[in-house]
Amino acid sequence: MKKLIERQHLSENVKAKHLYQQLGMLLKALEEKKVASDTVGLIDQEIEALNAISHTDKNFVKAIKEKENRIIRLVEKRHKVVPKNYYRKLWMILGMSAFGIPMGVAFGISLGNLGLLGIGLPIGMAVGVGVGSIMDKKAFSEGRQLNFEVRH
Repeated sequence: MKKLIERQHLSENVKAKHLYQQLGMLLKALEEKKVASDTVGLIDQEIEALNAISHTDKNFVKAIKEKENRIIRLVEKRHKVVPKNYYRKLWMILGMSAFGIPMGVAFGISLGNLGLLGIGLPIGMAVGVGVGSIMDKKAFSEGRQLNFEVRH
């Protein structure tokens, strides 16, 4: 697997430095997991593209996030291998939008006060976090979880 190039002047931009180190930790976790060679080839393409971008480019931070997300989605799609708390974060958002908003609308309409629309969001969030946590535990027990957590 390709390595990220050393960037000496990255310490000037704290956010870029943090994200760059995080991407390096993701690559290290993937090396430990030993993914298939065709997947490694696609990851290498992403790393080469990032290595070609100057750290002074105004879109450098955005490019790091984009490459990290692409790599995570690629590995999840092909091997069902995910970072820690991946499903919890995903399902929290889905729970709020798919369950919370419709529940809030239902409460608001049934009680005749659409101000209660927001009451469904925490309910949907709780449902989503519960479902996601169960899926994360399952991924961990099946050995499909990386020793890495995304922190943005």
